[in-house]
Amino acid sequence: MPGLAGIVSLKRSADLERIAGQMIESMLHEPTYTSGTFTQRSLGVAAGWAVHGKSFSDCLPIWNETKDICLLFAGENFIDQPDLNHLRSRGHAFEPRNASYIIHLYEEFGTSFLQKLNGTFSGLLVDLRESKAILFNDRFGLGRIYFHENSQEVYFASEAKALLKVVPHLRQLDLRSFAEFFACGCALQNRTLFSGVSLLPPGSVWTFHPGGTVRKEVYFDKGAWENQPQLAEADYYEKLKATFSRVIPRYVREDESVAMSLTGGLDSRIIMAWTRRAPSTLPCYSHRGIFRECADARLARRVASVCGQSHQVLTVGEPFFVDFPSLAMRTVFLTDGNMDVLGAPGLYANGMARKQIAPIRITGNYGGEVLRGMVALKPAKLLNPFFDKDFAVQIQEGRKTLESERREREISFIAFKQVPWHHYPRFALESSQLTVRSPYLDNDLVALAYQAPTDLDVNQRLAARLIADGNPALASFPTDRGPLGRAGLFGKAREIFQEFTFKADYAYDYGMPQWLVKLDRAFAPLHLERMFLGRHKYYHFRYWYRTKLAPYVKEVLLDQRSLERPYFDRNRIRKMVDAHVAGRGNYTMEIHNLLTSELIHRSLIERN
Repeated sequence: MPGLAGIVSLKRSADLERIAGQMIESMLHEPTYTSGTFTQRSLGVAAGWAVHGKSFSDCLPIWNETKDICLLFAGENFIDQPDLNHLRSRGHAFEPRNASYIIHLYEEFGTSFLQKLNGTFSGLLVDLRESKAILFNDRFGLGRIYFHENSQEVYFASEAKALLKVVPHLRQLDLRSFAEFFACGCALQNRTLFSGVSLLPPGSVWTFHPGGTVRKEVYFDKGAWENQPQLAEADYYEKLKATFSRVIPRYVREDESVAMSLTGGLDSRIIMAWTRRAPSTLPCYSHRGIFRECADARLARRVASVCGQSHQVLTVGEPFFVDFPSLAMRTVFLTDGNMDVLGAPGLYANGMARKQIAPIRITGNYGGEVLRGMVALKPAKLLNPFFDKDFAVQIQEGRKTLESERREREISFIAFKQVPWHHYPRFALESSQLTVRSPYLDNDLVALAYQAPTDLDVNQRLAARLIADGNPALASFPTDRGPLGRAGLFGKAREIFQEFTFKADYAYDYGMPQWLVKLDRAFAPLHLERMFLGRHKYYHFRYWYRTKLAPYVKEVLLDQRSLERPYFDRNRIRKMVDAHVAGRGNYTMEIHNLLTSELIHRSLIERN
């Protein structure tokens, strides 16, 4: 994803700029990126940037008026007009539509300016007046910074591959983290897949002084949110409504080319209910697969129509399957191995959205997590014990580590662990193609979530009420999971049908039990997939791995290189792949993990 990279070194050698340049070169994934480097040898600092052209951060490097403070900033910040007016009243000149004003926040407030930032970001600030450099990230850690340090240098980057490029001995897996990838889908506790590479904790501010002194601090304490009183349902809802109406304009500004990624669910509809864009100024889009237009697309079209906006359906069709080997490799490479090959359709679709619709995507992602406490970071359920027995022990330890991390307040687990560990891979993948925004990670909204009722049914009802109060017409028809309010007899029947098709779509794909796989094979000539698939999802990997992608699966997983990896039982892998392709078993998730594992080795460990 777009971001920063650099080195802080005691050596102050002429190589600093070359190293920073190599790191940035490894992060230039699209021709639309802009990039550059900055060197300050007196502090032993060299850094660079790779950002989307014409984005909020496409104004680097940022200098103050006296040219003694420089800022590199990647990501976005959402500020209210009174704060900008204050900076102007202090005599500062800046462009309010990009990051140029942020350096003046530092001039006015010192490092406490970080408390005022609101968005997903990372940054490096060089203060020549005080001879120091400051490295920081956002309070949720979604603006990820990887780092490696030794006695002489600290290397840092938004992408791990930038570190692997210039420090070759880092190209080896951290087996504990790799086991956690299989245990729960991600590395935990701010570790990474690579030995010797760690993550800056959320809300970090590291200050580097000449002589190698580094002060490592955090600027945000979640206790400030945890110590708020819980509100009564009525009081909470009134505050939620006021906060949402205030927050939304920060993300959907009239003077920007933005588009809404719409689904059939609650969270994107809530945004549409409170977005006061003029008709035909907020294009909306959804996705579909090869079988039919799914519920997301049908309902999204209706939502867009009610709001007077256009709607487009992007098809993940036959060209996707032709390009899948490349898309799968790029998915793993772009995300430093954090996103499994399941992300390939998203990479394909977001690339289309950037080219055909808009460079900024508004999404309802994280709404269910923040407003309704949905926990997505859970132990993985892998059916086939294809691991080497020693590695299997480490996987079990990974499950125990996750269990220990869950022992805190649920909203804190979601915001400060689930978001930066579990949600980051998809965010990074999508951000490589366009700018992704979600109002559900706004500081004000997450802070309010700590005061929400703890009853899931209550929060579900309040979400429906939020839609009705924002735009009553949007509450008059159901979501992809059922009606928003009380349903009559017809509504109840439709709800039962929707729920049946939702579960049938899942059961015929990822969730198909082993006994049903054999029955499905017997009825293969009837092509039952045409009846069940595509009603709710636009991607169907169980079916694809049996049909269109079967040659690729066999080519990669039955290759001698793959079978010789020391973590796996090669005989069981052969049997599993043969069974899935032949229709004798469902090992979709296992194949996801194995393909991703092999592509990590090929694209990040073995690739020069």
